[in-house]
Amino acid sequence: MQKIELEIVALSHSITQSNSYAVILGEIGGTRRLPIVIGGFEAQAIAVALENMQPARPLTHDLMKNFMSAFDIQLQEVYISDLQEGIFYSKLVCYTANDTIEIDSRTSDALALAVRFGCPIYVNASVLDKAGNEIDTNETDTNPTSFSDTPLSNNASDLSILSINELNELLNEVLEQEDYMRAIDIRDEIAKRNEQKKS
Repeated sequence: MQKIELEIVALSHSITQSNSYAVILGEIGGTRRLPIVIGGFEAQAIAVALENMQPARPLTHDLMKNFMSAFDIQLQEVYISDLQEGIFYSKLVCYTANDTIEIDSRTSDALALAVRFGCPIYVNASVLDKAGNEIDTNETDTNPTSFSDTPLSNNASDLSILSINELNELLNEVLEQEDYMRAIDIRDEIAKRNEQKKS
């Protein structure tokens, strides 16, 4: 069983399913990409961790990490082990001072935890062979911690009509509502405006 290491290279709306997102995993040292469709909550959980945002209250995956850390359980790796009828199967490889165990997990949850623990993500080579896509080697990789090129909300275009003050007020409102996907769009629009001021 050959394992191939992956990294998160992009997160965007799913083209194939409405109200869903796609997390794109890239082969480290290779040219293949593995797109996985995930739900909105899981996409938000991944984006919050990648963007180093601090929610007012812990999200479910933050709670899980805190729980594991409190009992000295470390997430050693995430392993995408199988693909059956379009569904990816994953395992959390965890260790304690006395044991190493594998726990079945939805792939989206496993990825949200991998980002929080900073652990490697692996895929079974046969899964990548079946579901991976080759990319043009002349393309530039997407920075996994910046999603400004892959909008996460349908309303990104209407942000351009708001003033900086209105954007800051809106950002505070969506953070209070814990809508972190929208907050990323607003934050990126504010950053873009600030860059334009410097030019």
